[in-house]
Amino acid sequence: MTSPLSAPEVVEKQSLPRRDWVLLPFISIISIVLLMASLEWVARRMFVSSKTSYVSCMTLDSATGTRGIPNSVCWEKPPEGSLIEYRFNSCGHRAGVECGPKPRGTYRIVLIGSSVALGQHVDQDKTFAALLPGQLTERTGRTVDLYDEGMGFGFSHRAALHFNEVLAAQPDLVLWVLTPLDISEGAEIVPRGNSDPGAGLGFSTKWSRRLQASLASHSIEGAAATMFSYSKTSYMLQHFLYQSQSATISAYLAAPDDEAGYLKAELSAPWRNSLRQFSEDADNIEREANSAGIPFAATLVPGRAQAAMISKGEWPAGFDPYKLNDELRSVIVGHRGIYIDIVRDFRAVPNPERLYFAMDGHPNAGGSAVIASALAKELTSGAIPALRTAQMQVAVKRGD
Repeated sequence: MTSPLSAPEVVEKQSLPRRDWVLLPFISIISIVLLMASLEWVARRMFVSSKTSYVSCMTLDSATGTRGIPNSVCWEKPPEGSLIEYRFNSCGHRAGVECGPKPRGTYRIVLIGSSVALGQHVDQDKTFAALLPGQLTERTGRTVDLYDEGMGFGFSHRAALHFNEVLAAQPDLVLWVLTPLDISEGAEIVPRGNSDPGAGLGFSTKWSRRLQASLASHSIEGAAATMFSYSKTSYMLQHFLYQSQSATISAYLAAPDDEAGYLKAELSAPWRNSLRQFSEDADNIEREANSAGIPFAATLVPGRAQAAMISKGEWPAGFDPYKLNDELRSVIVGHRGIYIDIVRDFRAVPNPERLYFAMDGHPNAGGSAVIASALAKELTSGAIPALRTAQMQVAVKRGD
């Protein structure tokens, strides 16, 4: 008799029922789909955006560019921000005041530029255009007034086309606030068409057309990646990833040349061409300002990744976050303008990428406050004689 312990164990190999070969993959696919749908549901509620924006208060003219609709009001809820009101006065400017002659006894700055000068995604009273006059008044001891003529898509050529409006506001100083986009898109005076094949359509139609467009130009894998890029889940993941300074810099430096090329130590031919276009527009603006006897100044607000690189103080070989700033200085000074350098002020700002919307790239309210402080410091440093600080004015009178 054989002991149970020594008896050979017979293991019967059982195969899965045929239906399980179908059900298990099906359950896995359903689980993945439900997980992705849940993430998309969460993302769509975290990053809600409105169908209207400040563009709803603008007219688009292919000959003269964008213009604010007089006495219009519209609202915008950007995905990363709160509900913002855009109120334009009777001249079509988001100036916070009615247009007309400058108040007696004030020193008036007229601000020009594009969406950053407009204060996109920021409440009007928290924009740097609203904060700057008070800081300048405190520093100089004289009443300073700022009239904001910044406009969405108000890049360099559009700014030159509308310079008559600047002169009509009776400026004592014209301040041109620039961004890298003002240079790369300088010749654009109206928005380009939306490249999203589903924009403005119903949900099912929108995604159906997006899928058709993706499949027509990509492999199945490429189409899936393209479709995912349209999702709010992708937006949410990138938003949180870009909270990291290193991730912000790495991702941006890997972007195409038309986006990140201004950060290279040697600018590409397209960026050189954009600088030539900008130089022509700056020459026209400078000529009109000089003819009217008005001093003209310009400054660059750094891009998000650019500010992060400057604050960090290091960057990969082949890049230089100061390159565009120095090029613009040469252009403006070469046209007898005054260059106000606030880019280098970001060296003392820790984690400045947090002062911008991570995905959108515009400065947020905190960024606007930092820009206002930097401009107040540099404008009163002696570059603009009329805006010297009270202490500097006393020293000049004494001949110190």
